[in-house]
Amino acid sequence: MTDKQNRTLPAQPALCRILDANLDRSREGLRIIEEWCRFGINSADLAAECKQLRQELAAWHTAELRSARDTPGDPGTDLTHPQEEQRSSIQHLLEANFCRVEEALRVLEEYGKIYDPNMGAAFKQMRYRVYTLESNLLAYRRYQQLLRSQLYLVTSPRDNLLQVVEAALQGGLTLVQYRDKTSDDAVKLDNVRKLCELCHRYDALLIVNDRVDLAIASDADGVHLGQQDLPVSEARKLLGPGRIIGRSTTNAEEMQRAIDEGADYIGVGPVYSTPTKPDKQAAGLDYVRYAADKSPVPWFAIGGIDINNLDEVLNAGAQRVATVRSIMEAEQPTLVTQFFISQLIRMQSLKAQKAQKALQGKT
Repeated sequence: MTDKQNRTLPAQPALCRILDANLDRSREGLRIIEEWCRFGINSADLAAECKQLRQELAAWHTAELRSARDTPGDPGTDLTHPQEEQRSSIQHLLEANFCRVEEALRVLEEYGKIYDPNMGAAFKQMRYRVYTLESNLLAYRRYQQLLRSQLYLVTSPRDNLLQVVEAALQGGLTLVQYRDKTSDDAVKLDNVRKLCELCHRYDALLIVNDRVDLAIASDADGVHLGQQDLPVSEARKLLGPGRIIGRSTTNAEEMQRAIDEGADYIGVGPVYSTPTKPDKQAAGLDYVRYAADKSPVPWFAIGGIDINNLDEVLNAGAQRVATVRSIMEAEQPTLVTQFFISQLIRMQSLKAQKAQKALQGKT
C-alpha cells in the first residue's frame, strides 16, 4: 500500500489524540505569552502575532481531532515535575511557555506529516515564527526594562557579592553590571551565572562588563564595553539582536561614535574622580549637561556619584545614574538603593511638573 493510500484511510485514534493534545498545548502556551505581550509590555504587534498564530492553530484543530480526546484515559495527566509547580519570575514563565509551544509544534510537525500532507510544512513554518517571536519578545522586554531603569549598580569583587546585590534588588534595583578585573575566568563565570539567576528572579537585567564570551555562556542580558574593547558591531554579531550592548564614553566624540555604532545605552563619565578608574580624568558636570541635551539613547551618569553629590548630578540633567561603592560598600544596601531611586523619581516628577507648567503658560 502506498503512502498516499495510507493517508486516505481514517486516522488512528492515537494519532488524533497526539495532534489534539499538542494543538491544545501550543495554543495555551501562546495565550500565556500573548497576555504578557498585551498587558506586561503593551506591545500590540507582538500580541497580534501571538493571536495570529493561535488562530492558525485553531484552523487545524478539527472536530475529528477533538472527538478523539480521552482525558480520563490519558496516563499523562498525572505526570508532573517540581519545576512545573513554580515560576520564579516573568522571564522564567515566558521561557517555559516558549519551550512548551516549540516542543508541541515539533510534535505536530512530525505526526502531522502522517495525518495531512500539508500539516508538517505548516507547523514547521509556525515553529520558525515562534523562534522569531521569542527573540523579538526577549529583545523588546530587555530594552523596555533598560528604559525603565534609573539606577545601575556596577559591582566590585567581594566575598559577599551575592548578598549585597540581592539586598539592592530588594530595594528596587532593576539593572546590574558584573565587573571584575582580577578573578580567574572560572570564578567569573560562576559568579555571572549565579548573578544572572538572582537578577532574573527579581525581574532585573544582568550586564557583563567587557566579556562577550561570559555573557553568552551565562545567558546574561548583555555586555558593557569600554573604549578599548570590541567594536559594538562585532559584539552584536556574537550576541545577536536580542541582547543589550552599552559603551563607556568620556566626551562628545566618544558619545557620537558609540551612538553611530549602535550602542543601546552609554555611560557618561566619570563625572567625578573615582578609585574604580584612577587613570581616568573626571569628565565633570559639563559632560552630563551635554549628554542631557544631545544624547538620543538612554545614558547613565557614572563615576564617583554618591548620596552627597547626587542632587548636583540630577540638577545637571541626569535622569539615570550608575554607582559602585555607594551600594557595594554600604552597611545597608537596600536602604541606600531605595534612597537613590526615591531621589531619581523625585527629580523626574519635578521635571514633569515644570514641563507641564511651561506648557500651560503657552496656552
